[in-house]
Amino acid sequence: MVLKFTFVSFVALNKLTALTQQLFSSAVQSFIDEHELDDIHELLLKYKAINTVPISVIIDQIIGRRKAREKFRSWSEQKRVIYPPSINLEQSSSEQTARNKVAMLSKELALNTSSLLDLTGGFGIDSYFFSRSFREVHFVEPNGDLLKIAQHNHAQLGVNNIQYHNSTAEEFLESLDRKFDLIYIDPSRRPKDNQKVFSLNQCVPDVVLLQEKIWQVTDRLLVKASPLLDIEKALKDLKHAKKVSVVSVHNECKELLFYCEKTFESEPLIEAKNLTETEFAFSFKISEERKLEVKYSDPLQFVYEPNASLLKSGAFKTIAFRFKINKLHPSTHFYTSENRIDFFPGRVFKIESHVKLRDKMLTFFPDGKANIITRNYPLTVQDLRKKTGLKEGGERYLIGCSGMSKKFLLVAVKLDSL
Repeated sequence: MVLKFTFVSFVALNKLTALTQQLFSSAVQSFIDEHELDDIHELLLKYKAINTVPISVIIDQIIGRRKAREKFRSWSEQKRVIYPPSINLEQSSSEQTARNKVAMLSKELALNTSSLLDLTGGFGIDSYFFSRSFREVHFVEPNGDLLKIAQHNHAQLGVNNIQYHNSTAEEFLESLDRKFDLIYIDPSRRPKDNQKVFSLNQCVPDVVLLQEKIWQVTDRLLVKASPLLDIEKALKDLKHAKKVSVVSVHNECKELLFYCEKTFESEPLIEAKNLTETEFAFSFKISEERKLEVKYSDPLQFVYEPNASLLKSGAFKTIAFRFKINKLHPSTHFYTSENRIDFFPGRVFKIESHVKLRDKMLTFFPDGKANIITRNYPLTVQDLRKKTGLKEGGERYLIGCSGMSKKFLLVAVKLDSL
């Protein structure tokens, strides 16, 4: 990932060793341990430096440790890891999604005898987990300071099979005189003025433009993209896509993975994957989705809301077909059945009442609280909360949705997963 790296405010390449010594001095480390849970704004106002290390640098380490506990726990246990400012951590993979990439690739090639080229090294999370399975990893990063930080961290974590290249992806590809078994690319979605973009050819580097050169030096390509990217448009831009994986963690969509093979010319498989304690995956093809005919009905006793990966994947009719349930409306991505379906990949609700906005809501929500959801409904969640006077929370749900012939407002309870 190519990112602006604000660490240069206090790090020059020839000063990295000195900074490391200062940053890991007992005085600085004690300060970080003591203030790790403190308000960072108060720390910035109260201190200028600790043992000559600017407080802004120390704040980056405190924030980095906090994020590491959430995103890459095995790194957080290593006290000598250096963290960049939070903007540089934002696009980094989590430990869970990085491990998922390795598992995905292990089904396509023998990793322990394979070479991988990471054209967008960044902070180095993915490269680290790749290095634990691949025979050889090459790490390309145009920002010299960020590269040095990644190299330092990898060394602290015992990595010895990564080679580092301070270069842009474009320049490195032009200089290559060898092939790799796989190329990985995670282009930055904030290339200009820190504004998010969601099309592959707007990202940096432009993987769409680089494809011809990439296919000269590898037979396999893995592209990580924003979960907001339009999958069908991306498939028109990327050649030879064999599989698209929509990856969520605990029902929050995190990334799209496009696995491509140089010789693959058929229709790709779309996979919706939710990484939880019990991993779930659902696969289909777009052509199959388009051909399906499904049944529509008003809400029956049970209502189903697919998980985030399924919704992003676009398997709207396939869901109804596979689970033999009805859909409420072509544009309402809720499903319904008279009898409960076991092991549905998402939330399951049991309807208690059909209500109208004019009804006295305290009759149905005695505590004055409700979890409100809307799908293809003329009022937003905020509108419903204002009109009903219900506060957020409680055990019951108020669901606003559209059927084929009318709108519905449902009182429901969420059932535990089977």
